[in-house]
Amino acid sequence: MVDHVAGENVNPVVDIGKGAPSRATPGYELPLLLFGGFRTLIDRLHARLAEEGHPDLRPAFGFAMQAIGAEGATASDIGRRLGVSKQAAGKTVDRLLAAGYAERADDPEDARRKLVRLTPRGHDALVRSAAIFDDLRTEWAAALGADRVRDMEAALRNVVPAETAFRLDATSWLGGP
Repeated sequence: MVDHVAGENVNPVVDIGKGAPSRATPGYELPLLLFGGFRTLIDRLHARLAEEGHPDLRPAFGFAMQAIGAEGATASDIGRRLGVSKQAAGKTVDRLLAAGYAERADDPEDARRKLVRLTPRGHDALVRSAAIFDDLRTEWAAALGADRVRDMEAALRNVVPAETAFRLDATSWLGGP
């Protein structure tokens, strides 16, 4: 692995802790800390979901269930919302079907199409997820202070474009569901 070229550090993640960079806070730390915060929340969410009867739920499933939505969606719609091919969406849908989180149903508006809909188990997982995220936010507020958490959320709303704030295609962006 190349981590130094002509004396310059080109792999700062590997070199964390090997010596302080020239500026106080290197730029690469911000995305890593944001991702670390995201992973911490998601990992804790899934640990709680497992305790509450959803041990087979995976992070990609949450994005897919959001893409299915309250009214259901076709595999093409799900793929488009997730930023993946219809085939990739179909594989995730198959996993949701096998785990009992979703079902296929006739589209009442077009008999040629099949909709994927959430089952009561899928709805339960989303309701529990929302409650757990509220609990996790409360824990962060207790650790950091409620004002700091609100300020952090407001600051992120200021720098994250509104059209990308709640995108579901993270799994495709990170390498696929």
